[in-house]
Amino acid sequence: MTPSGNVLVVNAGSSSLKLSVLAEDDTVLASRHVERWDADTGPLRDFLAAAGVIDAVGHRVVHGGAATSAHLIDDRLRTGLERLTALAPLHQPRALAGIDAVRELLPRVPQVACFDTAFHATMPSHATTYALPAQWRQKWDLRRYGFHGLSHAYASRRAVELAGAPDARVVSCHLGAGASLAAVHRGRSVDTTMGFTPLAGLVMATRGGDVDPGLLVWLLRAGLSLDELEDGLEHHSGLAGLSGTGDMRDVRRAADAGDERAVLALRVYVHRLCQAIAAMTASLGGIDVLVFTGGVGEHDAELRTEVRAEVAFLGAMDVFVVEAREDLEIAGQTRAVPDFEESQ
Repeated sequence: MTPSGNVLVVNAGSSSLKLSVLAEDDTVLASRHVERWDADTGPLRDFLAAAGVIDAVGHRVVHGGAATSAHLIDDRLRTGLERLTALAPLHQPRALAGIDAVRELLPRVPQVACFDTAFHATMPSHATTYALPAQWRQKWDLRRYGFHGLSHAYASRRAVELAGAPDARVVSCHLGAGASLAAVHRGRSVDTTMGFTPLAGLVMATRGGDVDPGLLVWLLRAGLSLDELEDGLEHHSGLAGLSGTGDMRDVRRAADAGDERAVLALRVYVHRLCQAIAAMTASLGGIDVLVFTGGVGEHDAELRTEVRAEVAFLGAMDVFVVEAREDLEIAGQTRAVPDFEESQ
């Protein structure tokens, strides 16, 4: 790719589609956010009609398996990504739909997969290993992968820049519909709250985070089917399960109006979040910077105030709010793919 090449960034969420074109200097030349995307090529076709020249395409892909960096997309890689669908059923099919749509519309333009899991490949083995039977771990490669890596990579790097402290120990809080924390030191992930799938860790919009596995076994024995259990864990837990809505703005409005379910939902959310911040701090051996990003992290000032008060016992730290810019991270990783120029 030439230094002046434009990168189309395709960020397919569980229901939405974010598109942007970034020039070599990271200027955003065009952007569009499709709130409800049903995986058709129409929105992408319309966007490309006015987007100008595209030299490369970078896709956000939630699960990259054992991949430690971004990769050019070919048939073999796409097949491998499809096999990982069961580990990220809300997101992986959408990323694949985006890849297929671009392949149809821009068949000659190289595509790159940028993985949320890859950032966490630097975690030490004691942070990735489950205390499960060795036979299970070896047969199915059971381990903690971690997610939201593109967001954590950018937010933690930007926070270190703002702090002016390259050696800072950073706890990055990506708080949106999905939510996770990462413990980051010198640009490397040391620990994170999500695990084998994006269901683990914090309370989220419709996912409940960590749950006693014995409780899940009990529910299955009590008569829930596997499909019912999966649907409940993915779509009806978290804030939605506690208060009736997964939108933090609606939860806070309801809590301010005295709704007891909403009040409890906020308390559970903050309690689990602060516990996790302390855990990430332990993994780092201390904390110098706490950074908030994502829709909730950036826009809910009351939540940030509550959290700062609760974790004050951890000692002095810089606190920053960083706008989520996965597009910048994806464009940068796309340009940095080894042998990219040879693929042109």
